Amino acid sequence: MSEDIASVLTGVGPRLKALRREHGTTLARLSEMTGISLSTLSRLEAGQRKPTLELLLPLAKAHGVQLDELVGAPATGDPRIHARPFTRCGVTYIPLTNQLGALRAYKQILPGGNAPLAKPDQRAHEGYEWLYVLSGRLRLLLGEHDLVLTAGEAAEFDTHIPHAMVNADAEPVEFLSLFGPQGERLHVRAKPTGR
Repeated sequence: MSEDIASVLTGVGPRLKALRREHGTTLARLSEMTGISLSTLSRLEAGQRKPTLELLLPLAKAHGVQLDELVGAPATGDPRIHARPFTRCGVTYIPLTNQLGALRAYKQILPGGNAPLAKPDQRAHEGYEWLYVLSGRLRLLLGEHDLVLTAGEAAEFDTHIPHAMVNADAEPVEFLSLFGPQGERLHVRAKPTGR
């Protein structure tokens, strides 16, 4: 087996674990969704079981990602992202990155028309997030803070702080989200403009 193939196969377990945690899914729930035993899923994530198509296909479907994204297949030279939007809990996600284990970018669309909850449930998890509102009004509950972000506003926070994002208006809200699963922070580098 070549080093390239061995490297790809070694990275599958951590990708599976990061993806499952990002979605807040337990191993037991994933087992129910895929029909794969709990012990097999655990061994796959730990790198103790070789990933096969029979295991990876149902996992890709359950997570709503393409197989090559799940596996971390080497780039083919084409830098374009072939986004496949998916919807979870009424929120449309448009992936803007191909890499599952690294910093990820999404465009998210929260539908309008629903009365916002008085106090939505807040969740905390591993990672760091940056948001930028493209249009509409996004309500961000972050710990004890209750903020409304409008088009052109941004926020960043450690996702260990309990948080929730909901639409603050009757119109849809669209925003960009950058998420680092292990707490990576966004680093923006720009060349200084010459005067």
